[in-house]
Amino acid sequence: MAEHPTGIPIQLEPLVVRVLAPNPSPYTYTGTQTHIVGTSDIAVIDPGPDAPAHIDALMRVIDGRPVRAIVITHHHRDHSPATRPLKILTGAPIVGAATFDLDDTGARADASFDPDYAPDRILAEGDTVTGNGWTLEAIATPGHTSNHLAFALPESRALFSGDHVMGWSTTIVSPPDGSMTAYMASLEKLIGRDDRVYYSGHGEAIDKPQRLVRGMLGHRKQREGQILRLLREGGWSIPAMVERMYVGLDPRLVAAAERSVLAHLYDLQTRGLVIEEGEAWRTTA
Repeated sequence: MAEHPTGIPIQLEPLVVRVLAPNPSPYTYTGTQTHIVGTSDIAVIDPGPDAPAHIDALMRVIDGRPVRAIVITHHHRDHSPATRPLKILTGAPIVGAATFDLDDTGARADASFDPDYAPDRILAEGDTVTGNGWTLEAIATPGHTSNHLAFALPESRALFSGDHVMGWSTTIVSPPDGSMTAYMASLEKLIGRDDRVYYSGHGEAIDKPQRLVRGMLGHRKQREGQILRLLREGGWSIPAMVERMYVGLDPRLVAAAERSVLAHLYDLQTRGLVIEEGEAWRTTA
């Protein structure tokens, strides 16, 4: 982890500093990356977990400057819990993703939702937060979660992509809140933009974002084709599909793979290509 030090501010460009939180895991990679935008006044994007050492590190970077907003891409517990102590310390409003009550009876494979997330202002497509020399524009990117937002920084053509597009792995799409249909549409939406670089919630900066997004779309379409080929052989359960499709998978990620396959199946089901029969899935043709 020497090349990924936690709590150390890294200047990514004149308007952007990154601070890594101390929460590495199979789902967060080296940890959650908080981004601080601005110079004389600032915004804090995804302050991360409520870890005292991380809060202290953020306050050192803030260094008494006015915080115009604490900005949230989505309220998973590795992204938003630090909003509460940071709001107390800075007086800044919490803005960004909407709240909702999620009744999920399936196994949660990724970081669970932060039940205490309480935004002061909910942002929608095109809404902005501004400061001295910087603007953050909300871009609706549902898929990983139904309320996921990315934030464009037009002054430098950067995009803070949260967990929608990451610099180390494809994102988890976990129904019922996660939707493969919405995720694919959001990727197509990003291809239509001209962002120079993505700064994601996990992993390194993405300096060829269009190429990566096209690759992610291709990967998901290949996975869809793999599922359809299996189901043409007959009925398959999701665990059996994962065992066949994800050879050598880290056992800690099996549940995530099962949720991803389920998301693909729901998408194929809405298109009339597969049906569910008990615990098995089949093609309609």
